[in-house]
Amino acid sequence: MSFSLQFNYPILSFSCSQHYDGTRTHPFRLLCTPLSDSSISRDEEEAIKDSYGENDKGHIVLVEKYRNGTLKRYVIDSDSEMKMFLEEHVPTTTGSQDLDISGMELSWLPKVIKDFVLPSGFPDTVSDDYLDYMLLQFPTNVTGWICHTLVTSSLLKAFGVGSFSGTSAAATAAASAAAIRWVSKDGIGALGRFFIGGRFGNLFDDDPKQWRMYADFIGSAGSIFDLCTPLYPSYFLPLASLGNLAKAVARGLKDPSFRVIQNHFALAGNLGDVAAKEEVWEVAAELLGLSLGILALDTPGISKSYPTLALTWLSVRILHLWFRYQSLAVLQFNTINLKRARILVNSHVLHCTVPGISECNRTENILLWQRFLKPRIIFEVSLQEMINGGKYGSMQIKQLLNLYKEEKYFLVINQQKPTDFQVFVSFKEGATSISVLRSVWQTYWLYQNWGWSDNIFDRLEQSLVELKDRFPDLLQQLTDAGWDTTNLSLKVPREMSIKELPALN
Repeated sequence: MSFSLQFNYPILSFSCSQHYDGTRTHPFRLLCTPLSDSSISRDEEEAIKDSYGENDKGHIVLVEKYRNGTLKRYVIDSDSEMKMFLEEHVPTTTGSQDLDISGMELSWLPKVIKDFVLPSGFPDTVSDDYLDYMLLQFPTNVTGWICHTLVTSSLLKAFGVGSFSGTSAAATAAASAAAIRWVSKDGIGALGRFFIGGRFGNLFDDDPKQWRMYADFIGSAGSIFDLCTPLYPSYFLPLASLGNLAKAVARGLKDPSFRVIQNHFALAGNLGDVAAKEEVWEVAAELLGLSLGILALDTPGISKSYPTLALTWLSVRILHLWFRYQSLAVLQFNTINLKRARILVNSHVLHCTVPGISECNRTENILLWQRFLKPRIIFEVSLQEMINGGKYGSMQIKQLLNLYKEEKYFLVINQQKPTDFQVFVSFKEGATSISVLRSVWQTYWLYQNWGWSDNIFDRLEQSLVELKDRFPDLLQQLTDAGWDTTNLSLKVPREMSIKELPALN
């Protein structure tokens, strides 16, 4: 059973004139139907046409596929009206069973939980023994933390908070309650690591320097809560818990980021040796730091004056953050992530050369978020957003499709923000990291050559001509400069992909 919903959207001209006529509207129809099969067939296309009536024929131009199984089909009818069909996925049970053991073991697990607890692209992106190891590692860690809880109770008793004998039931209960509160503080902190690992696990490979620096900022904020506990002793537990939460979030950012950095160091595949020697350096620094900290606490001016203690901490912490930034700034990755791709591509567009590994890494801004970089590139945008919800003639849609028939992506300029250059990019099925790099190159060419024509299609067409002619030279220069072009850290978004259909007649 199907039903249709009709919406009205204003016309927006697909040109740089930015003309907007809010009084003229045309329908953009949305048809919702259940879907049991994501494949495109001629019979299915005819069924969509029939939904309009015998005299209302249409042609499906492309289909957007989403990870949850939902499809958006875009149809141009005989009146050159763009219609979108939203089809929700309905799981079907077939007689054949998938022989993939990992899939069978986790078939009961909801997709949102799978995405949270398993690496992106599982099981294709991990080794065959990954799941078995993690399933056994989980009870291993559970038993370890049970032991930690029991030992914590013993430590508190050793400090005089109750004892195992010779105390009243009330004293014993108070000691147990103190141990529970202390362990609860650690548990609240662990929630930060749980959230970071599940929600942001796929970010660390792309920009470990940035996330390692952010980890120290968040850890510093957590230390402020600990520093405030003497001022508000009655709020020790909430302050200490917040401090632990912030420091746990910092650890959740720090550990995976530094593992990527360690892997960068291990050129000979000697990751274990590199990690072991890093531990030697860290322990030596820890012993020296603890010694200097104890000497500072023995200083009467610091031990007897809270303002002096706080000011000393602040000064040392600022120095710590400065050293952290300098240590990350000297790292020289030969992999190309989105930040370094922007630097390399911009140089190639302007000067036909690319900076070397050392120069590019020095130029890279460790702290700046991607969304604040210019020009702004917004990935994974639906066709409906690309055309600003307007109705276009079939000739313009055909022109856009033909422009990108040799590319694995679509790229358009957001004309809603004439003062802020911005592009929308969506990737087709089969897109790779090279496709991402090509879209970045086209973006920078448009950005640097903006305004030479009033026809947006002329600009897009010329940018694609330049891309075709000059992109091989970019790859060659990157290889000559020592960049790793076989393992680009440019991930294709996987929440949505576009399936092209046969060209319009």
